[in-house]
Amino acid sequence: MRANTGLWWLLTGFFFLMFLVYTTWNLVSHWDTNATGGQQLSETIVLSIEWVGSVALLFTALMGALIAFYIGRVHKAQGGELPEDILTSDIDDGDPELGEFSPWSWWPIVLAASAAVAMMGLAIGTWMLPIGIAIFAVAIVGWVYEYYRGYFAR
Repeated sequence: MRANTGLWWLLTGFFFLMFLVYTTWNLVSHWDTNATGGQQLSETIVLSIEWVGSVALLFTALMGALIAFYIGRVHKAQGGELPEDILTSDIDDGDPELGEFSPWSWWPIVLAASAAVAMMGLAIGTWMLPIGIAIFAVAIVGWVYEYYRGYFAR
């Protein structure tokens, strides 16, 4: 996480530098047209900035700083290094147990079909929405309890 924090701070610095370069370049390239209405230069000079690019680069730098600050705080709070940050760690050190998944289960397909019926109910007619919710209830109960009946009961 220390390397990630450093990379995000580097990106923050890069985008802030590009914000400064972009804004300065824009001001310099339009210096002759910045006078108000082509009047005398002794009058008030209005400097125009192309705001979209400048604001986008500034906010990108701020978002990078936000992510870098957050990752730095998480790294400090976790109390140790992650396996991917230790050079002597193995691949298995960072491989957590994700759970047990049934490759033969048909319930996720039924669950996806229920979501499709519910979305069609929102788009076509609201009378299909309760049907999608009912199919969802059957699919989620079937998926949760698939190990309690049949060949794979425990």
